[in-house]
Amino acid sequence: MKLFSAYLKGPLLLLSSALFLSSCGLIGGDSAWFGGENGLFADEGGYQAAQVIPDMRIPAELDSYTIDQLYVIPEPYSADAEAFEEIPLPRPIEERRREGVVIQSLSGVRWILIDATPGQVWPLIRDYWTELQIALDYENPSAGILETSWVEIGLDQENRHKYQIRIEPGLHSGYSEIYVTHLQNLREDPVPMVVAWPEESSSLDLEQDMLRSVSQFLADRNDIYQASSASLLAGTIQAESKANIVTGSAGDPILELKLDYNRAWVQVRQALQSAEIDILDENRDQSVINVRFAGAADEVDPPGWFGRLLGRGEGIEPNEAQDFSVRILETGAVVNVITEALVSNPESGELNQELLQVINDNLS
Repeated sequence: MKLFSAYLKGPLLLLSSALFLSSCGLIGGDSAWFGGENGLFADEGGYQAAQVIPDMRIPAELDSYTIDQLYVIPEPYSADAEAFEEIPLPRPIEERRREGVVIQSLSGVRWILIDATPGQVWPLIRDYWTELQIALDYENPSAGILETSWVEIGLDQENRHKYQIRIEPGLHSGYSEIYVTHLQNLREDPVPMVVAWPEESSSLDLEQDMLRSVSQFLADRNDIYQASSASLLAGTIQAESKANIVTGSAGDPILELKLDYNRAWVQVRQALQSAEIDILDENRDQSVINVRFAGAADEVDPPGWFGRLLGRGEGIEPNEAQDFSVRILETGAVVNVITEALVSNPESGELNQELLQVINDNLS
């Protein structure tokens, strides 16, 4: 059976639409200037007048990535439903570090990053093999491992091939990482009774082809984020993310990473850069990065017309920047990230914890 033809698709066709804005005059008398149909604060009926329109549909012959509904009207929806006593605020749009499905690479190791839980990803991966009509020789949902039967690939008449897919929790809750290992041996050799999976794939090219095929399949599934089916057994994989802030023996917060040291160093450094924190110097041999930090930048909305009239938004003093060390220490099976002020003062303790949280929030 042939393997990759079904999901190695052409370039993504980007769809865009133009937004037309119409202006309205502010000329009127009395309260009409503020209210009314043409006023500054026109009454358009409120949330009860909102209409439910069909979801956007992409033609079957075109490629598409997942379309995520940010504000979903829950079912059942009734136009004569009882009104809220107080109109609830909309749920904030979750800021995603990655959109959809992304293939990442570090030091020769490649994996798929997806913003869906392992419990949601597991049935999708099983669907992938089912649609290719490839049987699975081994499944372990609690460990997140699937192994295919021996298959034929392309015109290769000399070798038989086998794949293992591992689904692991991501650095943050709600994310998953998918790893692929490829194995091959000669057809003339007996089929091994026990499979010994290598640390590195037999063919890195075929591993990369599989990663692309699986990622395209996942990206084309428009039910990733609103998946109604999730594996309860595979849900145990997501019990704890790979990045967690824990309390150390001395009572201080520590960022615990379930990664190898090389990846931990690279990702912590990338997190500092993403947060736009000044890196003063670094010494990988001593496992330390020195930074200058003045606290997380608060995104404050610019003052409106009345605010500018009253002088709001002016004269706000930023926190004074302080120097901190970020130590990345390998401890057993985990890597601990510890932050410490180089010069202690009354504000350094709070800034120290804030720096650790900013690093954790910017890991990707």
